[in-house]
Amino acid sequence: MPLSRRTFCLMLPAAAALPRMAQAMSPKIYAEDGIAVDGSDVVAYFTAGKRVKGRSDITHDWMGATWRFASEQNKAAFIADPTAYAPQYGGYCAYAASEGYVAPTAPEAWTIYEGKLYLNFSKGVRRRWSQDIPGRIAAADANWPAILN
Repeated sequence: MPLSRRTFCLMLPAAAALPRMAQAMSPKIYAEDGIAVDGSDVVAYFTAGKRVKGRSDITHDWMGATWRFASEQNKAAFIADPTAYAPQYGGYCAYAASEGYVAPTAPEAWTIYEGKLYLNFSKGVRRRWSQDIPGRIAAADANWPAILN
């Protein structure tokens, strides 16, 4: 089961001390209670330019997580091309991926860069990630998906 942001923060010091091999494999999609991106409509990041909460009655299951949408149109767009809308690195923190580990994300800490959605652990982490987006993406791409193990 994926960790919540709160649990992750509480366990971070202990987790950092564990050998890499002892850590469990992370799911391909970061989801809390099975819901991707904290229930945010990922299509709306692109169409509305802001975080929009998805509805619990408009959903689609993809890659082992439930995705929520604000409208049937957004759901249809996602179903037609989920990789165009789903966040990079399975919705895990893009900064953490660039550093070689996985971390939960906050849906309000987002960036669209070159047509792709990236999420970060917090707005503060997003500021650090934004200082060198191309370099961070290159590093994260090199680490992904091996860091799930």
